[in-house]
Parts: sequence; structure tokens; C-alpha cells
Amino acid sequence: MAFYTLKCALCGREFPAESTLKTCPDCGIHGTMYVLYDYDEVKKQIDRTSLAADPRFSLWRYEALLPMRKNSRRPTLQVGWTPLYDMPQIASEYDVGQLLIKDDGRNPTASLKDRASAVAVTLAAERNRDVLACASTGNAASSLAGFAANMGLKSVIFVPETAPVAKVTQLLVFGARVFLVKGDYAAAVRLAIEAIEHYGWYDRNCAINPFLVEGKKTCAMEIAEQCDWDVPDKVFVSVGDGCIVSSTYKGFYDLYKIGVIDRIPQIIGVQAEGACPIHRAIQEGADKVVFGPSHTIADSIDVGAPHNWAKALHAIRASHGNTTAVSDAEILSAVAELPRKSGVFAEPAGATAYAGFVKFARERRLKASDRVAVIISGNGLKDVASAQKAVPPAAKVAPNMEELIKILG
Repeated sequence: MAFYTLKCALCGREFPAESTLKTCPDCGIHGTMYVLYDYDEVKKQIDRTSLAADPRFSLWRYEALLPMRKNSRRPTLQVGWTPLYDMPQIASEYDVGQLLIKDDGRNPTASLKDRASAVAVTLAAERNRDVLACASTGNAASSLAGFAANMGLKSVIFVPETAPVAKVTQLLVFGARVFLVKGDYAAAVRLAIEAIEHYGWYDRNCAINPFLVEGKKTCAMEIAEQCDWDVPDKVFVSVGDGCIVSSTYKGFYDLYKIGVIDRIPQIIGVQAEGACPIHRAIQEGADKVVFGPSHTIADSIDVGAPHNWAKALHAIRASHGNTTAVSDAEILSAVAELPRKSGVFAEPAGATAYAGFVKFARERRLKASDRVAVIISGNGLKDVASAQKAVPPAAKVAPNMEELIKILG
């Protein structure tokens, strides 16, 4: 673990590492914190050569840039080092220099959120907390439940009552205590925050606990390393609460600060049209995000009141990136197109990033020389019901060749 300080994303006030604060006391719940390291010290522990020799093909290879003790107890599940696929046929179709698909649906509970949960359970164990809790639209919840089970810890989960059955079932299978909250994601978050404060549980809400973004940022670090440190020009990321987009920037930022990469890619945040407060703020040049109701088929990013909005805005602007919003129809089209052209099956939120790439390409907002990466944050089996809406039904046939020939000719 490197020495670090905490810094408020809104006012810039800094706090020492031993602080127990999760958000800035001056700025309140939206004063989310950055974890900033002593980068000169980190340079002594990690570089391209040391990483090339590191046998741990997981997020723990970047432990010099993670906020836990070196010998702390950690989950035994394999987290990270997910595939980065080169898709030349899709790149050619959309006239870009290269298209890379980062398939983070290959993590243990099938989403990128496992990176944050691995850090959460490790830190909870360090602090002798045996119960962790969070609010989630589904993926963070199932991730926490699985990793808590692996570590012999307990989990309490608050999800909107509209969460997909597959995701809720996953929570129950892992042994979590699950509460279906009457209302939207914001209502689940409010109840979770109050319960965590009341019972003293370890907080696994990524938009509040600053250390969890540190786990998610390893996805960006892997992209850089898997590209042999020649980072893409643009990285497309789906955006809900703002955690993944901010963590993507943070991963590249940390590598840049220690001299492992020489530039930070442009971060392109993609939101659903029915839940796009961060997109609106970027396009309007606003300093704050206006909250409101949300509705989209992509449940994992169905967030109208993103708690990590400050970091999200900074990530996009500091990287000279941009945003776009896609319709549910475009998301469903991407759910069907991506696996047919790449073999990678994404849930709607994961496919949203790909839908944003397609939209940028069709609007001629990409150069023919651009090297592009798209992060797929969750596996399609998370939400089969939505995938079924994107494809025609299977044909029925009697068990004889005559009937089959009538159909196929």
C-alpha cells in the first residue's frame, strides 16, 4: 500500500489517510473523495518491468496503487485481467483504426463491479467489520454478495423492487439479506445510507466510499498494459452513478502520474436518453448535475440522481472527452449486434457503451485513425429478458426433415 491522502472532488480540501471520513464534511454527501497517492514513492515499487515479471494476472498486480495493507486477507476469487479483444472486422465497418472490446463480464459474478467488491471485502476484513451493505440496481449487489460469501462475511443489500429477477436471485443464492425497496434507485440509496450509519456496517456504496473506485480503476490499468502501454485514443464507458467513468479516468491518471503511460485517453461517457443527467451537464457546460426521474431498459445505469457526478464531470472534462445519450432502441440494437459481430454478450448497460461507439461512428465523430476501446461492464446473462426483446423468437419445427425443408428451403 502506498501512502495516500483524501481530497474532496468539490472543494479540494485534503484529509489524511487515517481519516474515517467517506465524504467531505464541508460539502456533504456529494463531496466525494479522491484517493491520491505519493506517486514518487509508488514509482519505486511499480513500473513496466516489474509488472511484466508479476505472475498475478488479477487486479492485485496493481496493489502498489491500491489502498490496503500488503499482507491483508483477500478473496480467493479471480478478479480482473479480463480479455481485451481486437475486433478488426467491426473497426473496418465503422471506419476506425482499431476497436478493442474489454469484456469485464468475465469476472466472477459477471460484472466490472467485482473489482470494487474485492477491495471492499478486503478493507472490511482489515477493519474487523463482518457485515457489508450497499444499495444497487443489481450488479454491485450481486458482486458484494458473492465476495462477502467468499470471505465468510455477511451482506445486506437494498435494491429497487424493479431489479431483474436474475440479479435478485443471484443475491439470494450467495446468502445475502435482500430488501426490495419500494421506489427507485435513489430511494434504495437513501435507505441504505441510513441503515449503514445506524448499524455500523461497512459501506460498499461506490459513489460514497472513496476506496471502491480504486478497485474499479484497475480495468483501465489493464487496458493500458494489454495495449503494451500504447493507450487507445478514446474509451467508451456506460454511465449511471458516475463511478465507472470516473474510475476509468483515475486508472489512466495514476499510470500517467508514475510515468508508465505518456497520455490519458479521451473518456466518452454514454448514458441512456431516459437517464442522462451527466450527459446534459456536459453538453450544457454546467458545473452541477440536475437530478430528476429516470427510466431506461438498462437497469444498471437507470440513475436520475448520480451521487458520483462531480468525479464523473471531472473525468470527462480532464480527459478532453465527451458524452452522448442513446435511446433504449439503440441499446437493444447494440445488445443484438455486439454478440453477432464479436461473440461478446453484454447486458443492456454494458451494450450501452457499444451503442455510444456506434452512434459516434455514424455521426462521423471518430477519425479513421482512431484506436477505440469499449468497456463491456456486465454479461448479457444478467438480463436475459431484455436480450429477448432484441432478437426474434426461435423457430418451431416438427421432428422431421419435410417440415425443416419447408422452413429452410
